[in-house]
Amino acid sequence: MQYSEGQVGRVFTVRVDDGEDLIKEIRRFVAAMNVQSGMVHFLGAVRTATLVTGPKEPVVPPTPRREEIFGGWELLGFATVHPGEDGPSLHIHATAGRGIRSLTGCLRDKAEVYIVVEAIITEFVGITSRRLPDEKTGVDLPVFDEFLP
Repeated sequence: MQYSEGQVGRVFTVRVDDGEDLIKEIRRFVAAMNVQSGMVHFLGAVRTATLVTGPKEPVVPPTPRREEIFGGWELLGFATVHPGEDGPSLHIHATAGRGIRSLTGCLRDKAEVYIVVEAIITEFVGITSRRLPDEKTGVDLPVFDEFLP
């Protein structure tokens, strides 16, 4: 286990509009506002998106199982923000539903907004971390500076 203690800094409310890419816009916003660490809560809908709904087999490193959704799905989600190798790194999980079908997983690649997604971004201050590739798992994990060798 690793951890870092901090405090809540700024809080933003953000609207992402129809046709915009939710992932790109949130990443762009946190970079513009220089949010180094934080969390994002969001709700709304997507026209198209890719969700990783777990591994194809429960092995390490995992091979992701991807599900593409099309046609207007309701969306509810949460993300963490840490600095990454190429700017802000978001780890986004969401539940998407349409009719009686629902999926939950890691939102990846692109998520085209349908009508609107509303987001609340909460900044953490005093937490020093980076999201770095982990050789064992093959995924990017947050590493807190207090635990670096």
